[in-house]
Amino acid sequence: MPAIKQKTGSPFFSYSFLSFLFYKSYLNNLYKLIFPPLNMEKINLTFLGTGDSIPTKKRSHTAIFLTYKNENILIDCGEGTQRQFKIAKTSPSKISKIFITHLHGDHVLGLPGLLQTLHMNNYTKTLEIYGPKGTKTFVSKLKDIFQLKINLKVHEISSGIAYETKDLEISAAQMNHGTPALAYAFKVKDKLRLDKAKLKTLGLPHSPLLKKLQAGKSIKFKGKTIKPSQVAKGQLGQRVVFILDTATNPNAIKISKSADLLVCESTFANAEKEKASRNKHLTAEQAATIAKKAKVKALVLTHISQRYDSNPEKILNEAKKVFKNTSIVKDFDKLTI
Repeated sequence: MPAIKQKTGSPFFSYSFLSFLFYKSYLNNLYKLIFPPLNMEKINLTFLGTGDSIPTKKRSHTAIFLTYKNENILIDCGEGTQRQFKIAKTSPSKISKIFITHLHGDHVLGLPGLLQTLHMNNYTKTLEIYGPKGTKTFVSKLKDIFQLKINLKVHEISSGIAYETKDLEISAAQMNHGTPALAYAFKVKDKLRLDKAKLKTLGLPHSPLLKKLQAGKSIKFKGKTIKPSQVAKGQLGQRVVFILDTATNPNAIKISKSADLLVCESTFANAEKEKASRNKHLTAEQAATIAKKAKVKALVLTHISQRYDSNPEKILNEAKKVFKNTSIVKDFDKLTI
């Protein structure tokens, strides 16, 4: 690096000025660590399949691709999911995790082909698969039958936290579908940013103590307890819930509580309410009632029966009578939260 010189040529000035620049750079980096921007990373959803047990020309079997930071998560893998990935111009090799709601064919019959493709493409990561009771046996048999040589780690879960990082928490709740079935909630953790003015008022120095405050922990300073709420501004993380096949049940409302977005099956219209109850599915009105009781911000309807292929507005209108902020998705729709 060429020396930076004053006109006098003082070597002391050159050294001091460089030291100042490095120190300034250090302070800037420290500032970014202590006072990071509050901009939240977005959750991106691609609806690869939005139909029910029988696919149509317009709607494939259930599959939703969720991306958040470096997480690429597939929620259910119905028949034809690989082809849907191709049409959506997304590679299945990006998948880091698969979350299965239940083991009915329209939610998992795309998994054998998907795993075989990953095997043939020399997928080198460890693919983690989460699902209800029976998932380990199902995946183990697939691996044996197709002689798959990829690394798989299967987690069977019933309820509670299924996966967690410093930024993201994924939890599950049991549903009522006549077979072990789960709903999933994806929650971006809340962020805290320290308020410079409040820190200055309290006389708090730049120190490791600030990291504890930003992590949501109280600290001791000059004999006093300082809580994060005294010196930090917060931003709530997004919460997205997926209910894909269930009859009405209390857990559906509980896991959906205050969600930014509820993605919910709405297989039937009210005219088929008895059939919905018999098959342990939801009507559009019931899905909307869950959204209303849970006080979610928005409801998206999916898992639409083939009988409404030419008139999906019937489903949508019935839901909107109960919960106004409702929309219905079709294959390849994208949402950002």
